Amino acid sequence: MTTLTLSALIQKYFTDRLYNQLEASPHTISSYRDSFRLLLRFAGEKTMKTPTKLTVNDLDVEMIVSFLDDIERHRKNSARSRNTRLAAIRSFFRYVAIHEPAYMYQCQKILNLPGKRYVKRNVEFLNSTEMQALLNAPDCSKWIGCRDHTLLTIALQTGLRASELINLRCCDVVLDTGAHVRCEGKGRKHRATPLRRETVTVIKNWLKRRGSSDLEPLFPTIRGDKMSRDALEHLVKRHVKTASKSCPSLIGKRVSPHVLRHSTAMDLLHHGIDQTVIALWLGHESIETTQIYIHADMKLKEKALARMSKPELSPARYKPDDELLRFLENL
Repeated sequence: MTTLTLSALIQKYFTDRLYNQLEASPHTISSYRDSFRLLLRFAGEKTMKTPTKLTVNDLDVEMIVSFLDDIERHRKNSARSRNTRLAAIRSFFRYVAIHEPAYMYQCQKILNLPGKRYVKRNVEFLNSTEMQALLNAPDCSKWIGCRDHTLLTIALQTGLRASELINLRCCDVVLDTGAHVRCEGKGRKHRATPLRRETVTVIKNWLKRRGSSDLEPLFPTIRGDKMSRDALEHLVKRHVKTASKSCPSLIGKRVSPHVLRHSTAMDLLHHGIDQTVIALWLGHESIETTQIYIHADMKLKEKALARMSKPELSPARYKPDDELLRFLENL
């Protein structure tokens, strides 16, 4: 039985498994690609081999653990990023275990590597005053300012992900009766999000100025190309900096396209929208994902506290009536 080389297995994994069988999203493929670039370079330096000459045996559990520790120490990756790299490696070795049973024991050891626990940060979001300041930041008298204002308006009203925003085409926006925007989200799932009347007006003004065909990007660069994720990140940061001059609470606040998505969810929650509807609005796979906004919403907690009636009995400290219980109480 012929055993495939590591190089051949990696190529088949990306072409056969990710592209053809799973039809993974471009974002997933690029993330997995970057993980293997880092791993192969690291293993090559450790073994004094070129990546093409590496074998499956070179990528044993000790090498994987060393690689994961290295990206944390020297590349300053967070535990979350470390777990993302490990997920890509596990996916590959799951494929190897199926197609090359001779490596089953090695694969099993790698698949049993645990992810690293980390402290989950509180959800960052903008309040209504901060959102309005951000929308007012672009100079709409200029082409690029009009584009940015429209993009921020759609982002804050729809809660689209960064990838969904930059992939929007002109034909994805319906401005007639039942105005909405269509997009392809995670897992290649399509969804439509309704648009408010004022948002429709903003988009119409932008399309008149843009003057484009249906299949072109809704928010192109100056050269007419599709905007990159880095460009979107830079756009948001630039306008947050401008908005902070009129809204001091934005100073020092870390605002990304994903924070705009969080802001949409929190705004819906504050307006009394059920979390099931919010999950559908945002395209969440599970309603449990939406519950992070409830945990982060201090206003809801304050309302719950206000509804609590004052107890009629004054609280008293528990006093054990048994010697052994008193001993345990004092530990």
